[in-house]
Amino acid sequence: MTTTTRSAKVSLKPIEVPKALQEGEKFIKWDEDSGTGLPVTLRVDPKGFYLYWTDQNMEVEMLDIATIRDVRTGVHAKVPKDPKIRNVVLIGSQGSLEEKTVTVCHGADFVNVMFINFCCTRKEIAQLWTEGLFALAYNLNQLNNPTIKFLEKLHTKISLKADKSGKILVKNIVKLLAQNKEDKKRVEKALSESGLPTGKNDTISQSKFQFEDFFAFYKNLTQRTEVQKIFNNLLALLRTDGKPHLSANQLVDFLNEVQRDPRLNEILHPYADIQRAKDLIKTYEHNKYHQQRSQLTFDGFLRFLMSEDNPIVAPSKLDLCDDMEQPLAHYFINSSHNTYLTGHQITGKSSVEIYRQSLLAGCRCVELDFWNGRTDEPVIVHGYTFVPEISAKEVLEAIAESAFKTSDYPVILSFENHCNPRQQAKIANYCREIFGDMLLDKPLDSHQLEPGGELPPPSLLRHKIIIKNKKKHHHHHKKEDSIASEESEPRPEVPQGNGDVSTATLTRQGSSESSDSESSSGEEEAGGADSAVGEDARETHAGAEISALVNYVQPVHFSSFENSETGRGALPPYAESEQLLLIAISIGRGGRPRTHAAAEISAIVNYVQPVHFSSFENADKKNRFYEMSSFDEKQATTLLKERPIEFVNYNKHQLSRVYPAGTRFDSSNFMPQVFWNAGCQLVALNYQTLDLAMQLNLGTYEYNRRCGYLLKPEFMRRKDRRLDPFAESTVDGIIAGTLSVTVLSGQLLTDKRCGTFVEVDMFGLPADTVRKKFRTRVAPNNGINPVYGEEPFVFKKVCWIYIF
Repeated sequence: MTTTTRSAKVSLKPIEVPKALQEGEKFIKWDEDSGTGLPVTLRVDPKGFYLYWTDQNMEVEMLDIATIRDVRTGVHAKVPKDPKIRNVVLIGSQGSLEEKTVTVCHGADFVNVMFINFCCTRKEIAQLWTEGLFALAYNLNQLNNPTIKFLEKLHTKISLKADKSGKILVKNIVKLLAQNKEDKKRVEKALSESGLPTGKNDTISQSKFQFEDFFAFYKNLTQRTEVQKIFNNLLALLRTDGKPHLSANQLVDFLNEVQRDPRLNEILHPYADIQRAKDLIKTYEHNKYHQQRSQLTFDGFLRFLMSEDNPIVAPSKLDLCDDMEQPLAHYFINSSHNTYLTGHQITGKSSVEIYRQSLLAGCRCVELDFWNGRTDEPVIVHGYTFVPEISAKEVLEAIAESAFKTSDYPVILSFENHCNPRQQAKIANYCREIFGDMLLDKPLDSHQLEPGGELPPPSLLRHKIIIKNKKKHHHHHKKEDSIASEESEPRPEVPQGNGDVSTATLTRQGSSESSDSESSSGEEEAGGADSAVGEDARETHAGAEISALVNYVQPVHFSSFENSETGRGALPPYAESEQLLLIAISIGRGGRPRTHAAAEISAIVNYVQPVHFSSFENADKKNRFYEMSSFDEKQATTLLKERPIEFVNYNKHQLSRVYPAGTRFDSSNFMPQVFWNAGCQLVALNYQTLDLAMQLNLGTYEYNRRCGYLLKPEFMRRKDRRLDPFAESTVDGIIAGTLSVTVLSGQLLTDKRCGTFVEVDMFGLPADTVRKKFRTRVAPNNGINPVYGEEPFVFKKVCWIYIF
């Protein structure tokens, strides 16, 4: 099978809505649950904020395009199962129903996704809308727009809610911004001050509610007294002689002395000049009198602060800005743990859809737990739990369809394979058939699997799927791997802090390596040898999650009464209480049964070969860049505490994967920053849980065009540099900075009447990390325009800001 892969559609270009989408098209909107098909006209507003449709009664419904996660047509679109609905929606004679259907997938997270289905007359129309909507949804400006654009979005929403005569209902404006009596009065007062009607049943002509009218209303509602205070202080600082405006020369001084970071390179980021100031005044000063005299009033100053010329994050950082020619080990790689789960680790559900959602969000490493299916078809399921299984083939098909829609860079499939050889062979065949040319089934000619080499760069692996699975080794390889040094040498003394590595060869501490070089797949590589003996030679071993529940009733292999006396202890007194229920889980503690890699699946494994981790010394000795190990968060934390420098150095040339501990039944996450500090590339999180850790992960990978790869800082890549993540000293080659954050105010935070506050945390190296220290006062009963205006929060000696 040959697979044609298009380039990813993620973009930072200015949003442009195709004319055909603005003018609209006739569709049948159908819903399986209600069993109805409704004729609608589908459109997108000219600014690309909303997809909206109008029915025959001129009723309007809309969908925020920023919430669209996928748009599908053809074989991946949904079609009605009910024949009656199929007959209703099947319009036009050309093309199949699938080809004429547009399925819009939307939602606020990765689990609770919903689908809206539209059917048209021709497949060309469906294709046009599918591609157009997807491109709009994955324009990064949708979520990274300046404040003024979000005001335009709010104005667009109000305008689209106009009644059948095209007039805007005052009650819709009030309802959108306030839910309680006091705030409703504030909205009505702002409308009145803007010269607009305030009655519940009043309407406003759209010609009298253009964006400039709405902006005047916004200023009356939010006041922005805190910005006025800044502007007044600026007038005094720049000595404007009491004039209520800035001249072009004074604006130049503001841009260079107040706004500009003095550490910026003057060539890459030149100082503002008089022409730059005049251009800004021409753009943002709407008073013609002052504009003609190159003067900036408070209104123009406010518009400038809210504009794309005053961004919080440099647009260049959101675009593809990293060097993608470095070895794979030099990048942080967006990764998922137990990707198939949508909830609880033990009692939750599985989903094929969440694979699509994770990949579309930029995840580049997903996990697949394969088990033998009852019908000789492999399934994906969380073993030894109550989680229902899903089809392995369907998951592979979903991955093939979604892998490179938003990122061109390689996807790693982390296989945890428990199948017999026959079903493993079927998995391998599915990979070849479904992935086609996307499957990297052999090493690149330029990067052969030879010790001492380097992993290929992401740029050479574009549109490639890499399989991580146990590799079947020949016997002589296993024998070679099991050679161990019997001498233990003292651990070398290393310089304290962060600095250059001495050119002298360091003496390494020897240790015995596990003789089982293919000990396990998935998340068992870092564990010890499986020495437990089951009650029967064919017994299935317990999973880590179930094993964690076993305590006072542990079944063991019986050898003799003498052995049973050794180490015997009494149950605690409360264990004999009649009121205590002991759950005796009669299964063996320990690992899962060994599953050796079948030849067919082993043949498609190359650059990501999981091995048992024994020591950093053995990894250095073997020097096999294509071998990697996985650690649960507890094992990784222990390694990081005991051998931080060695862990960082290991990650300079080999991949490591860190995943949540098995005791996180609720699918919570650890903070990924801890392991990013050690240079761990594949820090895998539970995508179904949008907790603080997952939010940090999503925010971090928003950079570099959300491609899923972030280049590690130089001192985490170069072999002649040393980094101790826990050192109090500054990182070598990095000048520590001081970051000062002043939280002034918020606008339109919520339509509910409640108190609000802002907490500012910093995540980075341990010496940089500050949590729950800085928090503003609570602004009571104000979600419209709370003002905090406190002293700045100062973060001293910051290094991490140069890293991420």
